[in-house]
Amino acid sequence: MGNYSIGLDLGGTNLRAAAIDRSGKILGRVSGSTNLSEGREAVIADMANAIAALREEFGRAGLAGVGVGVPGFIMIKTGVVTDSPNLPFFHNFPIRDELEARIGARVLLENDANAAALGEKWMGAGRNVDDLVLLTLGTGIGGGIICGGRVLHGYVGMAGEIGHLTVNPTGNPCGCGNRGCLEKHASATAVTVMARLVGLGDSLSAEDVFKLASAGDTKAQEIFSIIGESLGIALANLTNIFNFPLYLLSGGLLGAWDFFAPAMLNECRRRSPVYRATGTRIEKAELGNLAGLYGAAFLPFLE
Repeated sequence: MGNYSIGLDLGGTNLRAAAIDRSGKILGRVSGSTNLSEGREAVIADMANAIAALREEFGRAGLAGVGVGVPGFIMIKTGVVTDSPNLPFFHNFPIRDELEARIGARVLLENDANAAALGEKWMGAGRNVDDLVLLTLGTGIGGGIICGGRVLHGYVGMAGEIGHLTVNPTGNPCGCGNRGCLEKHASATAVTVMARLVGLGDSLSAEDVFKLASAGDTKAQEIFSIIGESLGIALANLTNIFNFPLYLLSGGLLGAWDFFAPAMLNECRRRSPVYRATGTRIEKAELGNLAGLYGAAFLPFLE
């Protein structure tokens, strides 16, 4: 069984790992020393070293397994990352088997947004439900779907690509080949693009635009209303499809909640009879950047 697990979260630039017991208590944490730009061998070695350090501290016998959250598309059954823009050196690489061989312990891979959704289900805003959807609002938009207390994977592991829902059929082109994807209209990147288009500035960050909106700038406030409308369209579709009790939003844009949430909720209400007829909740996630660690650590406990 094991009384603790190790969760590892591969972010955009480095890695974090934690030993977490079955009650959700974080026993210890370590951060990797390798920048992900240093390449595959350095990153694999760093992952193995982080896991080994925690296992030595908290005991080999009590380890239930290791969960790893990775950005990108993952073939769940084979443990292979088929596409990860942030980690191109892992493309079609058997990362699960390689890690297992190095550390001599069971490893479970999961998409990072799915892991974050699972973390919110276990120890965050979704503790009291078995079904939820999480949207992660950052540079892009990720998504995770929890159904019956487990990640909904689809048939190979690619379910939950909510950032590529179409919210505007004639909208902005996306690198995925579609036009009008949610992440092109409601991410932090979309905020900066719109700020440039309306003449607020060529090099403003999403936080800069938020500060302008807070100071009363009507153009900045309108940008967040547009963000909210796009999110509302996506949430209306998700609500109509799943009829889940809870939809959570996380990520860097949450600080602007008061500026985008009214338009988001109004748009969802207008477009979704299911939302209007039920007690569906659309709320902020609770765990912040710890969600992925919790979710990764929870994977071995689900087996």
